[in-house]
Amino acid sequence: MSEKIDYPVQLIQPDGARVHGSAYSAEVADIGPDELRGLYEDMVVLRRIDAEATALQRQGQLGIWAPSSGQEAAQIGSARALEPDDYVFTSYREHGLAYSRGVPPAQWPPLWRGAALANWDPAEFNLTNPAIVVGSQGLHATGYAMAAHLDGAEIAVMAYFGDGATSQGDISEALGFAAGWGVGVVFFCQNNHWAISEPVRLQSPFPLVARPGGFGIPGIAVDGNDVLGVLAVTRTAVRRAREGGGPTFIEAITYRMGPHTTADDPTRYRTGAEVEHWRARDPIDRLRRLLEREGAIDEEFTRRVDAAAGEAAGALRAGALAIPDPAPLTLFDHVYCGPHPLIDEEREQFSAYLGTLEEVRP
Repeated sequence: MSEKIDYPVQLIQPDGARVHGSAYSAEVADIGPDELRGLYEDMVVLRRIDAEATALQRQGQLGIWAPSSGQEAAQIGSARALEPDDYVFTSYREHGLAYSRGVPPAQWPPLWRGAALANWDPAEFNLTNPAIVVGSQGLHATGYAMAAHLDGAEIAVMAYFGDGATSQGDISEALGFAAGWGVGVVFFCQNNHWAISEPVRLQSPFPLVARPGGFGIPGIAVDGNDVLGVLAVTRTAVRRAREGGGPTFIEAITYRMGPHTTADDPTRYRTGAEVEHWRARDPIDRLRRLLEREGAIDEEFTRRVDAAAGEAAGALRAGALAIPDPAPLTLFDHVYCGPHPLIDEEREQFSAYLGTLEEVRP
């Protein structure tokens, strides 16, 4: 981890050609044609699900959605470096982690529809639900990793966040605690260049990967649109965590192709030329070009992938449409762990208001 690595790590060029001579090539020496096709399928399925969820929001079936288009390699590549007993703490854009950890797409919509406080049981998939409070999951992951270490569990814990979260005090506190206690947590920053409308250059005058060095934590920067590069560096980091080597910070340099959320209009703050520049570096196209170069893709395979993507998108849609709207008064459930006079008062007031409406009943 102390060796000098060129910035950023890259194993597949945008034109699909392999990069030879990288210190990280050995980490993915086991990735043959079948594994490459598997990574490609995962990325295509993820993008199709993302498009379906965006459409559902536009049709009024979801309240909001945080698109992940353009970040498939960063998410799928890192997810495939994990073991089932590793634990993952995400923000709100890591749909690829949900897919890779086996969460059925039909279980994704409740929170985004505004019908529930969570989508799945974290203990079932070793994956937290989307964290809306920016950066908070860094502290949660660090605490969990510390507890796992005290229990003698030889696992890695991943904390996912975006470039905007690095400006939050929570992430700095997590880095400081993890460094001081040698906690086996991997901080995975998806630098997609925009914290809503704020460009990363306004958040930091120097590369984000340089920040953890101030805490004594090694940092690795990787081309986040290169799925093999991401897989390689994440394997290095999670192995270090499992073996008691302490925390690692990964900066995956990628790009958010769509809006921050479906409530955002990115044309107000970024140019079409910028988007086209990154579209030429599309992670799915890059892997497809590699497969074509190596004769590992054909029409039968692409048809099978398209069918799998359509099936997953259909499951997401069916799951969203099957969710009943919650009764209005459930808004006051689980606000506190027990009864609270203010909540009781507000419930009574809201109930009285509902009683004045003809089509709504408590």
